[in-house]
Amino acid sequence: MAILSSLSKQKDLGLLLLRIGVGAFMILHGLPKLMGGPDVWNGVGKSMGNLGVTFVPVFWGFMAAVTETIGGLFFLIGLWYRPVCILLAFTMLVAGAKHLNAGDGWGGASHALELMCVYIGLVFVGPGAYSVDKK
Repeated sequence: MAILSSLSKQKDLGLLLLRIGVGAFMILHGLPKLMGGPDVWNGVGKSMGNLGVTFVPVFWGFMAAVTETIGGLFFLIGLWYRPVCILLAFTMLVAGAKHLNAGDGWGGASHALELMCVYIGLVFVGPGAYSVDKK
């Protein structure tokens, strides 16, 4: 029984470290987009065109910037964890599609698509014991 308790604590610590590292980098990715204003949001939002959504790109760009910045913060602290993971996974899907359609190949899209897979996997795993959701 003590071994299982130790493994659970190690898993929770691992999830905490993962949330801190990935969440911090997501915030660093999103904050310049969020602070960039409508011109930046328009450019980011045009990426939705790769999925056939071409209306109001400023809105979609703003939503991507908020998802990366505020969603990254919520991911880091483990607040509304599963919905945030789903939103971040979708944002990374759009980013991956943008890179693929821009001709960047799998190498250019791999970072976004890898993060998409991480977020999808973490939807099933949960935030761990050291999170706001668990308190």
